[in-house]
Amino acid sequence: MDFLKTIAIISVFILFLLILFLLTLKSNKKFPNQLFAGYLFLTALDVSGVFIAEPVISLLPNLEIFRWTLILLNIPLFYLYVLSLCYEDFQLKRKHLFHLIPFVIINLILASGIYWADGIEKKYFFKYHHKTFEMITFQYLIEIQYLIYTIAIFMVMKRTRSIYLENQSYSSNLVFKWLSQLTVLFMVVHYFATFKNMLRYTDEHQLLTVINGFLEIMALLVTSWFVLKALKYPEFFRGVDPQLQLINDFKNETEPKTRSEAKQNIDNSNINLQIELLNIYMAEKKPYLDPALTVQSLAAQMNMPTRELSILINSNMKQHFFDFVNAYRIENAMELLKKHSKKDSTVLEILYQVGFNSKSSFNTAFKKHTTLTPTEYRNTYYKKN
Repeated sequence: MDFLKTIAIISVFILFLLILFLLTLKSNKKFPNQLFAGYLFLTALDVSGVFIAEPVISLLPNLEIFRWTLILLNIPLFYLYVLSLCYEDFQLKRKHLFHLIPFVIINLILASGIYWADGIEKKYFFKYHHKTFEMITFQYLIEIQYLIYTIAIFMVMKRTRSIYLENQSYSSNLVFKWLSQLTVLFMVVHYFATFKNMLRYTDEHQLLTVINGFLEIMALLVTSWFVLKALKYPEFFRGVDPQLQLINDFKNETEPKTRSEAKQNIDNSNINLQIELLNIYMAEKKPYLDPALTVQSLAAQMNMPTRELSILINSNMKQHFFDFVNAYRIENAMELLKKHSKKDSTVLEILYQVGFNSKSSFNTAFKKHTTLTPTEYRNTYYKKN
């Protein structure tokens, strides 16, 4: 127990340092930082139970029980944090109060009996709480809530990633990869904790102590990794415009259900003409050199409705806007890599010249397009020539 208390104190101290840093950091993502600081604060309160539970139980037992129930606010806060990163103008609204429902339910259940119990009943409750109806219900609520929110988080990330690919040309994969990894890591920690709680119903008390220590170290490493990553790559967090829709959402609104064969042929001819004009514009004007090019800005340059251009690329050309633009960037990069005048230019210099803003996204796109890395492509070309 002394070892667990030492680890817990260190963990809580570092968590509070991270909270202070997030709340005082000058950033255009203050609200997401505040939400994550709230998540870290609840995590710190949960971890602190190892060294504050005994004195709090002796002085204010109801406060200790209430502290337990705060865990039901943890995953909702993380879900709101994900929303605030994925959508650029996300704000808390009244509808978000429904996230408090599990927390309110369990406190109402506890208020009906445990909160108002006398001293003897309270002592019995703290000794055998894991066997009581209230705490078994509490455990079920936690597991159901965690499962629902985890599914919701992945659904949000899947939808916003699709919107990114259909409307923007700069790299967005890293933020979604990062959030996915983070969610999976938190799931591992959570279900490890669930396994630990199941051990309470067995005689494996020594194993329970070991797992407690492991969980605290693991949780600290995960949160520290996450915050350090956020500080290292703040440019990854570009919110998506909540007014944007997926191509399938508005394609069905604009297309008639039935078309005559003649009408279909005319439409196909118009589509082919639009595709040809688009390719000519891309080749001559090179709008892809703008690293922040979006389907909206390209449509404005071509004097086309945004929806029409989005359907043309994402649906008729069977490509995401992201891949369509990057194909032109890669072709341009291939030309530059073969030029003798650019022989002394680094790959990093070339990727910025053609409109990429990330080395990792450039390497991924280049290898997908050519099956070679940029360096391999350059070396292979010069060997042949």
